[in-house]
Amino acid sequence: MRDKLSDSKFLAQLALLVAVEIVMKLTGLGSVPIGPLYMSFLTLPIAIGAILMGPLAGAILGGVFGIASFMDAISGASVMGGVLFQVAPFKTFVLCVITRVLMGACAGIIFKAINKVLKDRTIAYSIGAISAPILNTIFFMGFLVIAFYDTDYIQKLAHTIGATNPLTFVITLVGLQGLIEAATCCVLGTIVSKALAKHLGHNTAGNTNA
Repeated sequence: MRDKLSDSKFLAQLALLVAVEIVMKLTGLGSVPIGPLYMSFLTLPIAIGAILMGPLAGAILGGVFGIASFMDAISGASVMGGVLFQVAPFKTFVLCVITRVLMGACAGIIFKAINKVLKDRTIAYSIGAISAPILNTIFFMGFLVIAFYDTDYIQKLAHTIGATNPLTFVITLVGLQGLIEAATCCVLGTIVSKALAKHLGHNTAGNTNA
């Protein structure tokens, strides 16, 4: 880890992806409000970083996403986040930040594992790319249910959407937007990662980045 954090090439590429993440967030290109949640495309730079640079980069980029989300909760820019922050600030931090750090790291780990097994690099890129939005949904919604499902706000929301248990709550709330997020990140993540890997000379077949 120390070697990577002292590698100027690694830091420069990481800084570029962090900048992309921030610009997408600030300009609104990275998220579209859908009810109490956002259809987020901010997992795209995270997936690209995790694929090209490994789990450490994925974790850092996930942390950037998470901090931006947590700031929205503090400021009230996110309706759900703002309410949950009032209920339990620390749990909201875990929900917004820690789940995204884990998502980025795991996306990198998954790509490394798949890339060692599959000969078809396109499939490996696709699995790595789609893992980020899927894991983001699993970790975020999973912790949301564990930590906040019994709160008045979530119970009222569950009643509004007609969900009778945690599983139907997650499926109904995520719904079509989750599929769109996953499909978009898969397609764009695969195309961009392959192009950048070729341009930057990344040898993903033997990628051992941590």
